[in-house]
Amino acid sequence: MLSFDLPRRLAAEALGTALLVATVIGSGIMAESMTKDAALTLLGNTLPTGSMLVVLITILGPVSGAHFNPAVSLVFALKRQLTAPEASLYVAAQVAGGILGAMAAHLMFALPILDVSLKMRTGGAQWFAEGVATFGLIATILGGIRFRQDAIPWLVGLYITAAYWFTASTSFANPAVAIARSLTNTFSGIRPLDLPGFIVAEFCGALVALSLMAWLLREERHVIQPSEVRL
Repeated sequence: MLSFDLPRRLAAEALGTALLVATVIGSGIMAESMTKDAALTLLGNTLPTGSMLVVLITILGPVSGAHFNPAVSLVFALKRQLTAPEASLYVAAQVAGGILGAMAAHLMFALPILDVSLKMRTGGAQWFAEGVATFGLIATILGGIRFRQDAIPWLVGLYITAAYWFTASTSFANPAVAIARSLTNTFSGIRPLDLPGFIVAEFCGALVALSLMAWLLREERHVIQPSEVRL
């Protein structure tokens, strides 16, 4: 159980999401300014994001649980580890933090503080990829909680690093981050028009993962048979 009060938990969620988004957008801007090779640009975007997740989950996980993601908060609300009002406030803090992170990245690179993205990311393959990406993220978190809670920062960071490369969508896997990325017309951007498909796919992937992992990780209770009773 988390021992921090709700205001500090919300601050941690906003701060963590802000730093995550600043890393995603800022590293994309930096990488694109240094090379015109698309693969190297993506690599320059991937490694800082995975690394930052390890740091943020390690230092802020004990405060708020380090969700930084409305899909994760929804899963924990459905598991009854967050109340509905708490989950709603977590999501609000995450979205607000993500927008602040986008603004911070733009300010660091002397860009307009907010700049609506024109980068098209749409279509069935992209939506399916987002569902798969979010499914894998939730499965990683729930499996980590079950078997190696101490390793969750590394598990999540490594998963997102991999998912950048094996998914067609480059693994947003996070509605709050997707919203923030619609406000940057840079390498990491997504058109606001394309947000609904991504967000629906992300929540669907999270719900499928929760259902599957609830079954997969359920402990079997051994029923003692009369023949096993020894007097």
